[in-house]
Amino acid sequence: MTRLPIVVVIPTKNEERNIAGTVRSVIDHFEAVVVVDSDSTDATRELAGTEGAEVVPYTWDGKYPKKKQWCLDHVRPDIDWVLFVDGDEAPSPKLLAELRHVFLDGRPVRPAAFDIPLGYWFAGRRLRHGYTIVKRALVDRTRTRFPEPDDLDAPGMGEQEGHYQPLADPVHRLSGTLEHNDLDPVGTWFDRHNRYAQWEAWLECRPEVREQIRTAKTRAGQLFHRAPFKPLVSFAYGYVFKRGFLDGRAGFDYALGLSLYRWQIGVRAREMARLEREAGAERPAPGALPR
Repeated sequence: MTRLPIVVVIPTKNEERNIAGTVRSVIDHFEAVVVVDSDSTDATRELAGTEGAEVVPYTWDGKYPKKKQWCLDHVRPDIDWVLFVDGDEAPSPKLLAELRHVFLDGRPVRPAAFDIPLGYWFAGRRLRHGYTIVKRALVDRTRTRFPEPDDLDAPGMGEQEGHYQPLADPVHRLSGTLEHNDLDPVGTWFDRHNRYAQWEAWLECRPEVREQIRTAKTRAGQLFHRAPFKPLVSFAYGYVFKRGFLDGRAGFDYALGLSLYRWQIGVRAREMARLEREAGAERPAPGALPR
């Protein structure tokens, strides 16, 4: 079988439940598979190596570039095309067939990047309806770069790029999916989104940085970025308009979870703004004498 001229990059930290299946799903189809691991304390590195992946250690220095851009700069630079796959994801057969058609038919690849929808699993069930996450996961590193917004002091994200897309033009959307099936307990979803909400709330209090990030989102993301009443809009869009109710209890739980995530961002942002105002009011004016 001819391998696709793409390096699969799998950023990880403590993914021992998922990593073996993820590596197995790509190892026979792509020219290279590299796990870029951030100081895992479990068996992630050993399991990835056993399945045939190259393992590269990564420690963030607190500056730009963050992890994915660092991968574009340093991981297998001899291969232009990079497919980012999370440690709990796997390409569907339809996506693999689509990539073979794009990359192995003898014609030059015109897009600089490809957006790929996620086949999302929640609480053990594959969701067929509701809100669809789309990631710019496949990029030509010579024509793509992640933005560098002024968010290094923000809580919640750390080494990860935030909820924005790498900048590329033109971009094409594929129809095959990356199957996102996290085998960790559902509590890890809430823990992760609790961290993300910190970053989002910090942005709400800094409109200039928020605007930098808005321009690096998909069109749908930009529209939602400006929407009022986000918790209600989120639930109505995913559960009603996108028919998430057809996925039964899992569809309801997922739509409600996303809505509460949006609510949490708002609550945190209002509290953060209040605390910053109070801190500013208590700070003495320049030149004022202490009491």
